[in-house]
Amino acid sequence: MSGSPYAAVSYLIGTLIDLYVAAILLRLLLQWVRADFYNPLCQFLVKVTNPVVVPLRRVIPSIGAVDTASIVAMLLLQGFGVFLITTLGPAEMSPLQIVVYSCIKLLMMLLLTYLVLIIVSVILSWFGNRARHPIVPLIYQLTEPVLRPFRKVIPPIAGIDLSPLFALIAIRFLMLLLGW
Repeated sequence: MSGSPYAAVSYLIGTLIDLYVAAILLRLLLQWVRADFYNPLCQFLVKVTNPVVVPLRRVIPSIGAVDTASIVAMLLLQGFGVFLITTLGPAEMSPLQIVVYSCIKLLMMLLLTYLVLIIVSVILSWFGNRARHPIVPLIYQLTEPVLRPFRKVIPPIAGIDLSPLFALIAIRFLMLLLGW
């Protein structure tokens, strides 16, 4: 069995950049829901992402409550990763294709993040108040803005909240529209 050096290098580059972009995305989402800054996960994400986000904040101001520096950092990192992978490999992309692909990849990462968070929140709800990890309140805080519109339309039936099911269906529908 022989492996391709290109495949190995592109996997490594893509994975490392995706992990860092995911950290910035989580930081942005936690800011959006006004999560407890002193939570250990929030502290970790802030310390890991500060080297990229803080210098950009000096140049790029926030627009209202939106941390545009984090969004620009994610787009730049994702675009850089796509550029590196296409430069190393046989496929070529124009700068416009790199930007479009990077934006789609970020949207997919956001949708996948919420897909996983909603599934985890459903599993955590089975345990009630017995799960006392610091990440548990953050998961509920992150999923609440997505589930709230579904809860307004779909009331609980016999005490069972079906809003996560319909949110997951909607997220998967959007993922299919984006081509994944």
